[in-house]
Amino acid sequence: MASGVFDDALIKHLWSTDELRAIFSDRNRVQKWYDYEAALALEQAELGIIPRAAAQEIARRAKVENVELESIAAEIRRIRHPLVPALKAVEKLCRDGHGEYIHFGPTTQDVLDTGVVLQIRDAHAIYLREMKSIGRALYRLADAHKAAPMAGRSHGVQALPITFGHKAAIWLSEMGRNYERLRGLEARVFVGGMVGAVGTQASYGPQAFELERRLMKRLGLGVADINWQPARDRFAEYVCVLAIAGQTLGKIANEIINLEHTEIGEVFEPFSAGKVGSSTMPHKRNPSTCEAAVAVSRALRYNATFMLECMVIEHERDGSAWRGEWKTLPETCLMAGGLLAMMNGVLSGLAVDAPRMRRNLDLLGGFLLSERVMFALSEKVGKQTAHELVYEASMRGIEQGTTFEQALLEDSRVKGAMTSDALRAALDPTTYTGHASQIVERVLADARSSGWLD
Repeated sequence: MASGVFDDALIKHLWSTDELRAIFSDRNRVQKWYDYEAALALEQAELGIIPRAAAQEIARRAKVENVELESIAAEIRRIRHPLVPALKAVEKLCRDGHGEYIHFGPTTQDVLDTGVVLQIRDAHAIYLREMKSIGRALYRLADAHKAAPMAGRSHGVQALPITFGHKAAIWLSEMGRNYERLRGLEARVFVGGMVGAVGTQASYGPQAFELERRLMKRLGLGVADINWQPARDRFAEYVCVLAIAGQTLGKIANEIINLEHTEIGEVFEPFSAGKVGSSTMPHKRNPSTCEAAVAVSRALRYNATFMLECMVIEHERDGSAWRGEWKTLPETCLMAGGLLAMMNGVLSGLAVDAPRMRRNLDLLGGFLLSERVMFALSEKVGKQTAHELVYEASMRGIEQGTTFEQALLEDSRVKGAMTSDALRAALDPTTYTGHASQIVERVLADARSSGWLD
């Protein structure tokens, strides 16, 4: 029976992916613990701290396929300790008493924290891959539509013309910063723990520093400058960065939903044969993937808040805050992977209706170009006066249901300052997209030169 969205056979695809579920599975979590224990034993043997035969036996037996996870779980529930049963399971498998040397020095949090870092590192590679793919999709959209005019909207209503490529380039730029954030935190987050019960490394003996260096090198991690069991900023930063990226993707998904409204109809998430929008309305093509993406992004946001709560640690270690991470970190990583995968699919196959975008530019009857007309008039009557003239004409025309051109030409001051031909030219929305195309080109060039899409 499913216990939540991540293992619910019916909806788990909306909240995670097979890849991420494998990384954060019970089997892989325990294997990461064993990877730590095996690496530690091997390096201790190299330094003469434990017998070489013992280290080799521990490394040989420390495989999750050699133990029964259900038995370990039952024992964890019985003794109420998260690691000891997993250690004893390997100890029992070791011959000639070599199991006595497993876990020779660490405290439980050394092992569990480092195991989580190893899991995150595996997930991290997937996030970067998916971000690159999303970035390439956004690059293509921005490049293909850099000159495609559409209505820019502020406060939910039409404001001035932009291009769809400009909108996509904003998304691309933001995703590039998310990618940079993830790469930038690697050195801070991908460090292990080998500090002992209160962070002084007393249990590791006189070769503690060298052992730590060797252990982390074997695991492919960095060496922390000091105990981070009471300093949870590393994990908090990682979750917060994933949440920021999630809000970018949630915003894009929400924008697609809005632009897919029947009354707007400018972009559409991919539709595949057999996709059903409604059980009672056969015609429906709902933006269901984008809706799911928005829901996941909201959950990520609240997980970030809870992760910040987990930063408040009492003294040198605090099981209350630590246990909160056990929920929040895996959940966040699973959701981030699911969200990236969903939006990768959406943006790679996004349908853009450029003709509909062009038609929507005429919905206001020309009032969309009020700024342009105002600046054209300001050359003759001054900016503030021009603003008043255009404001009066706009309010009058909207209330009377006339076009912007008709409302303007009813004012003799406007007719005296602009010819009909000049006014008509100023009311062409396709020629008032500013420097949108050049801005898009600049963003595309920056993306190419940075190399993050390679």
